[in-house]
Amino acid sequence: MNDVNSVFSALADENRRKILVMLSKESMHVNAIAGKFRISRPAVSKHLKILDRSKLITFKKEGRERYYSLNPKPIRSVFEWLKFYDKFWDEKLNSLKTFVERSR
Repeated sequence: MNDVNSVFSALADENRRKILVMLSKESMHVNAIAGKFRISRPAVSKHLKILDRSKLITFKKEGRERYYSLNPKPIRSVFEWLKFYDKFWDEKLNSLKTFVERSR
């Protein structure tokens, strides 16, 4: 459950979600990421640290630069957690459908 909490916490911020979308398309270094935002480079670095702690991103060093990439594996734990609610709502909606059809 800690993985799920960590991912939800990381996804709670709009800037971090935007960073993940960007990294889903290509690996980028911090300056390239920061150039897409109206926030400071240190603020982007803080967001990257949070994403790294939740394991939503990985990085590799090339020279002096770190290139960040999306790591979709932690999102799978959230997806598994959400499956329960998917099944829950399917059952509730099927029950409602049955009730409405019997009420006619």
